[in-house]
Amino acid sequence: MPIRRINGINLSFESYGRGEPVLLIPGTAARGTIFRAHQVPALLGAGYRAVTVDNRGMAPSDLCEEGFTLADVVTDAAALIEELGCGPCRVVGFSMGSLVAQELMLARPDLVSRAVLMATRGRTDPLSRAHTAGELDLIDQGTKLSPRYAAAMRVYQSFSPRTLADEKAVLNWLDLFEMSIEAGAPSRAQVMLDQFTDRLVAYRAITTPVLVLAFADDMLAPAHLGREVAEAIPGGQFRAIAECGHFGFVEKPAAVNAAMIDFFAR
Repeated sequence: MPIRRINGINLSFESYGRGEPVLLIPGTAARGTIFRAHQVPALLGAGYRAVTVDNRGMAPSDLCEEGFTLADVVTDAAALIEELGCGPCRVVGFSMGSLVAQELMLARPDLVSRAVLMATRGRTDPLSRAHTAGELDLIDQGTKLSPRYAAAMRVYQSFSPRTLADEKAVLNWLDLFEMSIEAGAPSRAQVMLDQFTDRLVAYRAITTPVLVLAFADDMLAPAHLGREVAEAIPGGQFRAIAECGHFGFVEKPAAVNAAMIDFFAR
C-alpha cells in the first residue's frame, strides 16, 4: 500500500485497476481495506479504477495526535485526488467517509463528478452525540475495553437482526473485529469528527449528483437521517436497503454494488 506525503502528512492509499477513477472513503476506525472484498471487485468488473484511502487518524496514515478537524480530512481527500490526477472523479463515502464526501462537494465541487453516500447523516442526533461522548470519556480516562468485548459490541451495533441470527456469521465477524481492534484504534481526533453541527442547510448548495444509500436496520446512522441528507441536496436521490445494519455494504454487497454502479453509469 503506497504512502505519500500529501497535504503535509503521510497518507496511505491503494489503487486498483484502470479506467475512470472512484475514490472510496471509509468511516471512523476503518481502513480503506474494508472495501476490498466487495466494492473494489465490483468497480473493477464495471471498468472503473478503485482508489481506497486510510484517513488521517488511522494507521498506517499519520495519527495526527495533536488533533485535526473534518476540514483537514476533506483537504486530504482533495489533495489525494489532485496528487493522482484523477479529478473530477466519482466518490463513495461510508459513515464518516460520507461526511467527508459531503464537505468535499461543498469545498471543491470541481473534484467530484458523482457521489454515493452510505450510512450518512447531516446532523448529530441526541443518541449519536451521547454515543460519541461516551467513547471520548473512555479515551480520556485511559479505559480500554478488552478486544473480545469491544468486538461483541461492534457486531451488535453493525449488523441487522437477520445476520445476528446467523451464529456462524456472528462467529466470523467476532473473530475479524477482535483482530482489527487488537491491531490498533483510531485517534481521539478521528472519534471527535462524529460530533458536528447541523449541516443540512449548507447541503442545499451541493450541485453534484448524489445517491444516498441508507441501511434499514442501521442503529448508528438511522435511515431517516440519510433521507434528510438526500432531501437537502437539490436532486439528491435516496434508497434504503432492507435487512442490513450499519455495515450494509458487506451484509448485502450485491444490492449495494448494483445501486452504486447503476448510479455511476447514468
